[in-house]
Amino acid sequence: MSPPLLYAGAFVIGSLCQWMAPMPILPVAVALWAGLAVLLCGAALAAWSRRTLEAKTNIHPSLPATALVVTGPFRLSRNPMYLARTLLYVGLALLANALWVLSLLVPLLVVMHYGVITREERYLEVKFGDAYRRYRAGVRRWI
Repeated sequence: MSPPLLYAGAFVIGSLCQWMAPMPILPVAVALWAGLAVLLCGAALAAWSRRTLEAKTNIHPSLPATALVVTGPFRLSRNPMYLARTLLYVGLALLANALWVLSLLVPLLVVMHYGVITREERYLEVKFGDAYRRYRAGVRRWI
């Protein structure tokens, strides 16, 4: 499963529901400023994560990992790129002031966990063995 497509799909479905039955989250001005703040945090984390990965291994999850990346944001989270996508998703939901979009976050994260993350973790454990197990023991999955 492609993480960007999962996030985009959830956003589109939530947006359609929002269009059919509008449900705002917050007053417009609050939603705007909160959305911008969360969106900027997500964008910064995405850029930092991407730069760190590109310097050491393949960035696309369908390509083989050539190195175990444990520096930069990966020393704080095992999944900083998915955390960044989640922040971007929440920021956009707030900017759209769309409760329907936000309500799909939990099912989206369940699909991400079981459909993407656990599969990637099994792969990394097979590929990097004890080094990955030590990393996993010392760094949280999300934050």
